[in-house]
Amino acid sequence: MSDPKSENAENLTTTIADTAQQAVDLPAELLRTEIQQASEIYQVIIDFFTNYSFQLVGALLIFLLGYSVAGKVAKAVLRLCEKQKLDVTLSRFLASTTKMAVMVMITIMALSKLGISVTPFIAAIGAISLGAGLALQGLLANYAAGFNIIIIRPFVVGDTIEVQGVTGIVKEVQLAYTIIKNEDSAEITIPNKHIVGEVVLNSRKDSLLKLSVGISYKDNPIDVVKLVERTLSDLDIYTDEVRMQVGIDEFADSAITIGIRLWIPTTNLYAAKYSAYEAIYLAFEQENVTIPFPQQDIHLIEPKQVPEPTSL
Repeated sequence: MSDPKSENAENLTTTIADTAQQAVDLPAELLRTEIQQASEIYQVIIDFFTNYSFQLVGALLIFLLGYSVAGKVAKAVLRLCEKQKLDVTLSRFLASTTKMAVMVMITIMALSKLGISVTPFIAAIGAISLGAGLALQGLLANYAAGFNIIIIRPFVVGDTIEVQGVTGIVKEVQLAYTIIKNEDSAEITIPNKHIVGEVVLNSRKDSLLKLSVGISYKDNPIDVVKLVERTLSDLDIYTDEVRMQVGIDEFADSAITIGIRLWIPTTNLYAAKYSAYEAIYLAFEQENVTIPFPQQDIHLIEPKQVPEPTSL
């Protein structure tokens, strides 16, 4: 009979030996697997470049040539628009849209050269566009409004507009926003969705400057109105022509108010205001026109003396 203890010892020894052998064989097996995978990847790359090298070179050449052609076509469209004296914003929009359309066609041709079907990409782009449209409704509203501004052209670069409580000269019109510049040289960016559908005051390149001055009731207001018109007509504060309105605005308690309306370049609005008031003051001083100030007359009435009663 065999000794059980001897058999257990032999089994334990065999198990340890097998485990040690597996520990040695496992890294070797993993290394062989990794080498085999790397070899397969390398072979796939070699086969791909062997079979599609000419297609890759052709697609790259098509893309580079198309990019150059797209830029030249965009510049040609821009020059044509400028020759036709179109608005600068509309001209840039047409040029950039033309370049984008040419690049889309060139990309489709390059992918076709590689044998890649663009139909799945178009479907994926459609699905992505739908999701992006739902997530970016506000931003897309700005782009839609900007497209509407560029096509309808309620104002162009260089116009003076008033919208959403701000006034300035239109400096740039983009698809998403419009930039206006006020007299302080501050740039104001307005999202286009806050412009379309709102009341927009467009005074072209000028702004309306409202002034008023009071004269005494002793002076003839008709003569003063003519004096103000002559005085302001000589000022160099206008653009192409002198545009003004002067007349009696109000019969106030202490003065006759003369109202003045001037159309002045927006870039020179406050300087024109100060020059106009200075010229009016000097003209009034020379012609002895009185500028009154509010005053009140107080009359003191002495009470009547009641005679004292006489004694009987």
